[in-house]
Amino acid sequence: MPTNELPILIVGAGLSGLTCAVLLHEAGIPVKVIEASDDVGGRVRTDQVDGFRLDRGFQVYLSAYPEAGELLDLEALQLQPFSSGALVYNGDKLVRVMDVFKHPGNLLESAFAPIGTMIDKIRVALLRFRAMGSSSEEIASRPDIETQEFLRRFGFSPAMIDGFFRSFYGGIFLEKELRTSSQMFEFTFKMFSEGSATLPARGMGAIPRQLAKRLPPQTIQLNSPVASANRSSILLANGNKIEGRKVVIATHAAQTSEIIPSFAKQAPAWRSVSNIYYGAKISPLAEPIIALNASGRGLVNNFCVLSDVAPGYAPPGQSLISVSLLGMHREADIPERVRDELSSWFGNQVNEWQHIRTDVIRHALPEQLPGSLTPGYIEHDGILICGDHTTSASIEGAIISGKKTAAAIIEAS
Repeated sequence: MPTNELPILIVGAGLSGLTCAVLLHEAGIPVKVIEASDDVGGRVRTDQVDGFRLDRGFQVYLSAYPEAGELLDLEALQLQPFSSGALVYNGDKLVRVMDVFKHPGNLLESAFAPIGTMIDKIRVALLRFRAMGSSSEEIASRPDIETQEFLRRFGFSPAMIDGFFRSFYGGIFLEKELRTSSQMFEFTFKMFSEGSATLPARGMGAIPRQLAKRLPPQTIQLNSPVASANRSSILLANGNKIEGRKVVIATHAAQTSEIIPSFAKQAPAWRSVSNIYYGAKISPLAEPIIALNASGRGLVNNFCVLSDVAPGYAPPGQSLISVSLLGMHREADIPERVRDELSSWFGNQVNEWQHIRTDVIRHALPEQLPGSLTPGYIEHDGILICGDHTTSASIEGAIISGKKTAAAIIEAS
């Protein structure tokens, strides 16, 4: 087959790979997507277990994402919003802290909540105005420092940083040290200010499934792990070789290093998370909000009842509880220990919760330290490498990377 009739080979059917494939296909360029697992989505997948929809770890879609919103049919996803704020466990009780610009009725309650100082809350408003008044390009042009140092320079007190930001952004960045890039922090703060955290009605896995439906049948080849690759062909683990016009590796960075060992020196470190799902007859929150652990002790980082946000996450008469622990927790008694810990939050009702599943996710989020942002993809020995590790560690970053990779191929065609 002439080279210009061969497909672009894309390894990985996560958000970056699917985005790249969709845009190439719609530009008239043949593509073939090779995926190691049994379904699309990569780290963004949803499983159905006994009538519950279980995402692979706690994830949300931020409705203000500009590039993702342009690519996806958000109406079809039926995004269900969280309330803009949080319940913060301070070691004694749950304290409500809301975005008072979106929930003005909670102004006094949030202003006098024992989280940070009154000056801290004024600084949150100032940071909100700054974020909403800045473009993404302006944010990316600012000095990039650790988020913790950024918050200190902005004037936040240690009580506010420790009592709110470490737990809230710990759940986003999967690290409480707040070493993540301040550019990433400012971007996500802007997204929270301009929109809402949401869940698709049928689970986070609905996002990659929507993209996959835009590709012709037989484009995606599942259950096909790749052993190695060069600029124009890939070798499957079963020994079969597939020829293409060009190769794109759109797996997460650790898998990319296995396929291309020389890439390992460029691969980022990873943040890990453990997520525990429980079923309950009654929701302990009864509202679409996240609860944070700011007590400085315990295993739990954040907690929410997913079915309070999107009822389709649980069967009728049931509630789906999601609890996130930073790091990897494989101990057999973790579900019981977490339930015991949460009894100080919710009382004896925790004894009625039924453990459904624990997900221990080693490669949950690529670490994004200051100065680690790249243009959107990497060319390595003639192979294009894309994924959220080449842009920003987010759904938006994954989609931007897929878009930029596709644009580079189209321009060179």
